[in-house]
Amino acid sequence: MNELKEIKAGLKTGNEYLTNNGQNTDYNLLDFWRWSVSDILSNATRGKFAEFIVGTAVELNPENLRDEWDAYDLTTADGIKIEVKSAAYIQSWNQKSFSTISFSIKPTRYWDAETNMQLGEPKRHADLYVFCHLKHKDQCIIDPLKMEQWDFFILPTYRLNNYERSQSSISINSLNKMTKPKKYSEIEK
Repeated sequence: MNELKEIKAGLKTGNEYLTNNGQNTDYNLLDFWRWSVSDILSNATRGKFAEFIVGTAVELNPENLRDEWDAYDLTTADGIKIEVKSAAYIQSWNQKSFSTISFSIKPTRYWDAETNMQLGEPKRHADLYVFCHLKHKDQCIIDPLKMEQWDFFILPTYRLNNYERSQSSISINSLNKMTKPKKYSEIEK
């Protein structure tokens, strides 16, 4: 089953064309990517982008495809499992005020791709969490591609398991009390 998944998913270049009855259309996969994920301020896209940012900091292998349904987001070469969360003051829609910064830390059940079922009791499956805070507050010049506009809070999972205020979310204020924010260049490989 995993081999079939790899064949279907396979790493793409962006040069693959949409076809119609065996003939290339005027559109390729890169056109789709530009159309669908260029707005990296969008919550859903920013979350995936944050995973990529952390992955680059820990030297992920870009040949390994992102698994949407895995129990955690990244695995380092040393086998450390990482869950990545993202939040920003500024969103891609018009706002009257900045968004409140809070991250979900809710325990989840493990989804088994082989059986297509959720298994076990809800828990946190990663070894550590990286909370990616796009902290920039100027709508005119916000740019998620600029790593200096981000802070990264890194906590081992046991600290979250022992967090007494909530087991479903954590605020930026609580994170600041538990650890100091790191810059991109300070995320350990």
